[in-house]
Amino acid sequence: MDDCSVENRVASTAQPAQRLWPRLRMERILILDDETDMIETCRRVLTAVGHDCVGTTDPDDALEKLESDRPDLLLTDLRMPSMDGIGLMRRAREIDPARPVIIFTAYATIESAVAAVREGAFDYLAKPFSLEQLTVAVERALAQRRLTLENQSLREQLLRTYGFENIIGRSAALHRAFEMVRKAARSEANVLVLGESGVGKELIARAIHANSPRASRPFVPVDCASLPENLLESELFGHEKGAFSGASALKPGLMETADKGTILFDEIGEMPQGLQAKLLRALQERRIRRVGGTREIAIDVRVVSATNRNLRELAARGEFRDDLFYRINVIDIALPPLRDRKGDVTLLAYTFLRNFTEGRPGPRGFTPDALGLLEAYPWPGNIRELRNVVERACALSDNEMISPADLPPHLVAGGMVGAEPPLPTAPAANDDTSRLTLKEAKERWIGQLEAAYVADVLRREGGNVSQAARVAGVDRKTLHRLLNKHRLR
Repeated sequence: MDDCSVENRVASTAQPAQRLWPRLRMERILILDDETDMIETCRRVLTAVGHDCVGTTDPDDALEKLESDRPDLLLTDLRMPSMDGIGLMRRAREIDPARPVIIFTAYATIESAVAAVREGAFDYLAKPFSLEQLTVAVERALAQRRLTLENQSLREQLLRTYGFENIIGRSAALHRAFEMVRKAARSEANVLVLGESGVGKELIARAIHANSPRASRPFVPVDCASLPENLLESELFGHEKGAFSGASALKPGLMETADKGTILFDEIGEMPQGLQAKLLRALQERRIRRVGGTREIAIDVRVVSATNRNLRELAARGEFRDDLFYRINVIDIALPPLRDRKGDVTLLAYTFLRNFTEGRPGPRGFTPDALGLLEAYPWPGNIRELRNVVERACALSDNEMISPADLPPHLVAGGMVGAEPPLPTAPAANDDTSRLTLKEAKERWIGQLEAAYVADVLRREGGNVSQAARVAGVDRKTLHRLLNKHRLR
């Protein structure tokens, strides 16, 4: 590199380099060469375009700086008296595999260049090299490092959000499902997640993706139940401009978007049979064709499917293609309903409570009676329903602890069915129920509960009798009879 031309050309090069490769901080570069003039020239050039540069002629000193200073880039000469550049590069990559290395040498050959790149060098410069060659190589290497670190950060965020430790539960039923999820995550096999609505099938699918080798690539969910067949086909495979009325521009499909990543077919049991055949072909051939197009496009996607239906029974009845069923069902994971996860309801309830009240005023716990009702309720809506119940209770409660009064009436009534009753206590001396028979006291208590429930549900529905009857699970006539029986308005 010509020293005389450096000062005249650095200023004109600095701005374009910064525009092409924007950065958020000053990046540090370590320069190793046995010639001090070479180190100083590179340092001046790279400092002028905004980098923090340090140099040394001693490979051992360079290794110490790689450990202590953690530079973003290493520039090293290939031939030095005590250690060659290839050996130093190996040591540097052991310290930080994401750190790029650029090797330069005055003894450039094709063989040495190939050997350097094969060992992991990002670039290889033959001396003498120009100012532009140096700055472009450095900026490309640093841009690559930024991208690598960004992907690592994204993966860490995914793991924090969708890591296995963030799926709450200690029950044996959930633990068995987790073991299958862990094994499935490390493979490339297609996965079918089974479970009732609200058990967290999409969360499990995202956890499989976040813990897989494809974690830094896209995760694309597809709701198979929400779109008619013609629109779903366009969403999946994309369409060419003019393929149909309204197709004013080319649109890539979701399977293209998920290339190199994971695609989730949510509620795949609802997919129209005509589209099932096209999906099967795409999965078999690993190619798709946009609607209205003639060119086949190669795709590489990992498929996770989810359903609350029994696909095996649907296939036996001819309502779901059995060949597609076997294609997507390489590994099947059955998620237990919340009612079968003994003890997990309390853990989940407190987790949701912290989420809804963090940094805001609100209740800080549950009374024993409220927790008893939550644990006894059968949770037909599973985790999604529990989350909504806790959110509602946080919004309505004026107390430090959530009590049964803060829970929905249907949950209070449902939680009492099949629940273990509390041990009876002796009535107070002035309580006239002590003079009633068991049958008479029981009728009075049930009547009081019935009246309170009907009044509460009617109040919450704003006096709308039809809506209150739907919530209570009875018809209008029955609700009117209860209103008259208990003299409620």
